[in-house]
Amino acid sequence: MSMLNKKTIEDIEVVGKKVIARMDFNVPLDQEGKITDDKRIRGALPTIKYLIENKAKTILVSHLGRPKEGFEPEFSLKPVAERLSKLLGQEVIMAADVIGDDAFAKAEALKEGEVMLLENVRYHKEEMKNDPAFAEKLASLGEIFVNDAFGTAHRAHASTAGLANYLPAVCGFLIQKEMNFMGKALKNPERPFIAILGGAKVSDKIGVIDNLIEKVDTLIIGGGMAYTFLKAKGYKIGSSLCEEDKIPLAKEIMKKAEKDNVEIMLPIGSIVIKEFKNDTEYKYVPSDAMPDGWMGVDIGSLTIEKYSNAIRKAKTIIWNGPMGVFEFENFAKGTEEIAKAVSKADAISIIGGGDSAAAIELLGYADKVSHISTGGGAALEFLEGKILPGIDCLLDKVPKKKVIAGNWKMNKTPSETGDFIRELAEEVKDAKDIVVCGVPFVSLQTAIDAAAGTNIEIAAQNMHWEDNGAFTGEVSAPMLVDMGIKYVIIGHSERREYFAESSHTVNKKVHAAFNYGMVPIVCVGESLDQRELGVTEERVKFQIKIALNGLGEEQVKKMVIAYEPIWAIGTGKTATTEQANEVCGIIRKMVEKLYSREAARAIVIQYGGSVKPANATELFNMSDIDGGLVGGASLKVKDFAKIVNYND
Repeated sequence: MSMLNKKTIEDIEVVGKKVIARMDFNVPLDQEGKITDDKRIRGALPTIKYLIENKAKTILVSHLGRPKEGFEPEFSLKPVAERLSKLLGQEVIMAADVIGDDAFAKAEALKEGEVMLLENVRYHKEEMKNDPAFAEKLASLGEIFVNDAFGTAHRAHASTAGLANYLPAVCGFLIQKEMNFMGKALKNPERPFIAILGGAKVSDKIGVIDNLIEKVDTLIIGGGMAYTFLKAKGYKIGSSLCEEDKIPLAKEIMKKAEKDNVEIMLPIGSIVIKEFKNDTEYKYVPSDAMPDGWMGVDIGSLTIEKYSNAIRKAKTIIWNGPMGVFEFENFAKGTEEIAKAVSKADAISIIGGGDSAAAIELLGYADKVSHISTGGGAALEFLEGKILPGIDCLLDKVPKKKVIAGNWKMNKTPSETGDFIRELAEEVKDAKDIVVCGVPFVSLQTAIDAAAGTNIEIAAQNMHWEDNGAFTGEVSAPMLVDMGIKYVIIGHSERREYFAESSHTVNKKVHAAFNYGMVPIVCVGESLDQRELGVTEERVKFQIKIALNGLGEEQVKKMVIAYEPIWAIGTGKTATTEQANEVCGIIRKMVEKLYSREAARAIVIQYGGSVKPANATELFNMSDIDGGLVGGASLKVKDFAKIVNYND
């Protein structure tokens, strides 16, 4: 879980610096434009006060609502500036725009300890597109980027992730708290560990169930999704909500739980109705005796007692989703009683945002649970084991890790891919470095699913630089990001040779990757003729200069460059460890010349020529080699695992 290893606001010097702080001030307003609930503003206070006390020049950024046509007064952040001024006891300077003249003038005049708020960042359509030009101009207002908006951390927008391409980026105290609570619960929970999942559909929680089933001791299921599981067990469920196409999945989940000795608890009985409204006839029926024409809308008293007894014994609890139709008063009892049980438990209790968080707060139990997540969608994706772009883009706290990536090329079917990654995950679960598998396009989704909840990242082997268009057979960055792909291999020697890939197209692809928060693995290297002519250094420097053209220093720090001695591929010739390290050193010096020593130290430089279990230790302990791009050896679980665990 690399997202737990991020620098915080306390790890960077902010005195006298202009700090752009992304907050989540998306608060509810009444018809008169007055704030009806300021919890999100209050949640940001610790970070803002720290910046004030440490004499930073603070520039706050947020969105509010969903404006469609540029500046719309009803979505202005002025009410937030007024409320925040009262809470801080000092004026919050309100800018009239986001990247306009007023914003730049006020940012320039900002003094130490002062705070200003930009207008609604979503007045610009470029924000949600993570437009690089917009992100760069926004970044030019400051010197440091602090992200403290957990509620939008699952979005790769300009103000949540794009800014990190141009500024040193750290998290604030709110995101730190979210990561500490949820991260520890998933990585090292006190046991018994119980997850309570509710809500309408199994499909909404598939990723969460898949990720948690191997971690929890007990999985409690309620809400509409319970009836899909009950039908999978052969029960009649009347007209209750059921996803027929998810019944095989429910059976598979229950089978896996039984195999892993995880208890799945389903409702013993339900409160059922005929008409979907609050004021209607209702009654209690056992789960195995639901009459036709009736639908389940809440868990019954016996189920409440059963669930509450299990919760009482827990030491770690994660709850996401209501137990019934909570919005109807007559059918809210199940959710209310589970909220009460969680609040009384002697356990670390984490409420995963959304309706369950609303229930806890409405019932007055907010101060009786350990943590209520501020992000519904973000919390859900974190529990699924997904990468959150707004956190992943932040600086790592510990020294950089090596990146050991397997390039499978055109090998392995989707079914073979799933089996391979599941087996590999067990072999490399204690790896200290970053493990990546670059699989064929048709296997990407299978790989993502198999790697969920493990320490294995998935890479695509190529992509186009355009977002969409008439490019038959190509895939784009938005497509890959939507699947959850983080890494992409660009400019591999085989693509340069067989598909006319040039250094200029490589550069376009690198920019496209960064635009969507991906990490490019850029391949460079020289041919046998170039090696024998003695122009290795000139050739590699040229490729590096073109590939990095137009990139900012913060982007370069996050990328990976793989040196491939093309002359050693399929020729019977082999690069010595010293030769490999020499060229990797040339690349590092070139990066220092183009950018800075700091960038040269931060960038990951791999060796990509015949990395095997026998030479991995020697290669990876060289001064300028930060990992490997592994070919054939990455296709065998045992061999690749030995390379990953090279120091064992």
